Amino acid sequence: MCTLILIMTESLSSIPNGLQYNAGEELRRRRSVEATAMSVFDGWSYEEIATPTVDYYSLFERGMGPAEAHRAFRFTDTDGRLLALRPDVTSGIARAAATLFGNRRRPLRFCYGAPVFRFTHQSHADWRRESIQIGCELIGRNTLAADMEVLAIACEILDRLGLNGKYIITLNDVEIFNGVAENLGFDPDARNQLRQLMDGRNQADLESFLTPHVPAHDRHAFSKLIRLSGKHETVAAARKVITNSRSQRALDRLEGLWRLIDRLSLTDRFEIDFGDVSRIDYYTGLTFKIYIEGAGARVGSGGRYDNLTANFGKAEPAVGFVLDLEVLMGLFTSRADVPERTAQIVAHEDVTASFREVIRRRAQGERIELNLEGLS
Repeated sequence: MCTLILIMTESLSSIPNGLQYNAGEELRRRRSVEATAMSVFDGWSYEEIATPTVDYYSLFERGMGPAEAHRAFRFTDTDGRLLALRPDVTSGIARAAATLFGNRRRPLRFCYGAPVFRFTHQSHADWRRESIQIGCELIGRNTLAADMEVLAIACEILDRLGLNGKYIITLNDVEIFNGVAENLGFDPDARNQLRQLMDGRNQADLESFLTPHVPAHDRHAFSKLIRLSGKHETVAAARKVITNSRSQRALDRLEGLWRLIDRLSLTDRFEIDFGDVSRIDYYTGLTFKIYIEGAGARVGSGGRYDNLTANFGKAEPAVGFVLDLEVLMGLFTSRADVPERTAQIVAHEDVTASFREVIRRRAQGERIELNLEGLS
């Protein structure tokens, strides 16, 4: 019997889809952006943490929810247990908070800069299997001040990157959606379908979906919710549409946060957007997304996840956010106002003299390119 073995070979010049090389000036800028963010975190007393690159797949199922975790690279360990390349950092931090740091004084403040890996994509416009996430988590407080702290940190990072006036942070509260879905008596599948329709902002399909459940007048009023965005007046408009107590309490929290933002003179950096519905299961209250003028996709997101650490044995409130470094870098590399670094060329026929001059000038902080032509 003859067995045919098919061996797939790839060109040495090709790499898998969704991956890329980074080098030179682009990589230097990326590290500069990361260093800026980490210095801001340090200034707010956040402690850097590194989670394992490879972990049990069940960790991310518990943390992100099965639908999001399913996008991870998965493989089997030698003992048969299912592992995954890290698709998310927050899940690992939540487990560490409940276990390794279970007895430490609260609140915990952690920050990180780490690659994450996704096997499948959310959209064809933004498909990267590996990306760098920069973020922070504040664990142990469920207060207006805690929410405002992470929002203020996000603003400071973007301002220090020279993006003041070019970004907007959209605010929502997942409990507004949860209250509506609960009031309609939706099961989990119907809730997910409603969430997708709202996130897609398709008014016609949303009204069609709601037809068996909601009277015509209320159905039309509710479909307006996905188009409600703006400043403080947006909350008043939402109160005319949403009447259930669970959603109303969420509107009260959102309004209180907005009043604090107003007192801090930060309203130019924020908007309220009720159609911006998060798809990650662990959010429980405030959610927000960060958009920058000129970027093809959002550059960051965050929110409150008060139930996540309960999956690891200790329930406590938490809030945080993440910035996508790759999307940020796509913005910076297209800017003409970012100067290239130039090097001073050192050239001598004598190799000893060349290195003496290089060492001397490097001690003064100069960037040097040694001309190796003619040197043995």
